[in-house]
Amino acid sequence: MMMRPKLLQNFLDATFVVADRFVTDHHSKLSVSRIWAALQTHSEISEGAGTGLPVCSQLGDATKPSLFQDPELCRLIDAFVALEPALSWRVPDGSRLHASTNFEHSHANTVIVGPSGIERRDDLLIGVSLLASNVRYPDHSHPPEETYLVLSDGSFRQKNGAWFTPGIGGTFYNSPGIVHAMRSGDSPLLAVWLLWAG
Repeated sequence: MMMRPKLLQNFLDATFVVADRFVTDHHSKLSVSRIWAALQTHSEISEGAGTGLPVCSQLGDATKPSLFQDPELCRLIDAFVALEPALSWRVPDGSRLHASTNFEHSHANTVIVGPSGIERRDDLLIGVSLLASNVRYPDHSHPPEETYLVLSDGSFRQKNGAWFTPGIGGTFYNSPGIVHAMRSGDSPLLAVWLLWAG
C-alpha cells in the first residue's frame, strides 16, 4: 500500500482542524469524529493525473486569500490550492430537479477521498463542490450523513425549508436521506463535504 501523499495529508489535516473548531452540531461532531478515526488507516492511493473542467477557471475567485481572515481557514485554502492540480473534477449524474439552466457547464464536484478519489475507500467520502456565480444545484439526497464546511458565500436548503447562508467558515449537517440543495449568488460557491458511509 502506498503512503498517503503529503499534499493530501496536509489537506486532510487542515480540514479536520477547521471542522474541530467550527462544527457545533452534535450529529456533525459525531460524524466528523468517525471519519477522522477511519482516516487513521490509509487505503489505496490512485496515481492518476487530475482533470479540470471549464468551471474550474472560477477557482481563483473562490480561493482569493483576501476572502479568508481566519488563519485556520487560510491554511485549509492553501492546502486545497496545492492539492487541486491532482484532483479530477466532474459534473455529477442524476436528477436535475430545480437546477438552474446553466448548471451543466457551471458546476463541478471532485472526490478527494472516496471510491473515485485520490485515496480510494468505501467507508467515507470527502470532496469539494464548486458553483460558478448564479447557479442553483438540483435537489438531491443520499443515504450517508453529510457535514458541509462552507468556504464562500452562498445559500443552502434542506427539505422545503427556507434558504440559509452559513457564510465563510459556516458548517451544517445533512441527515441521511434528507433532500438538500445549494445555490451561488454573484460570486462562486466553494464548499467541502464529508460523508460517513461506514
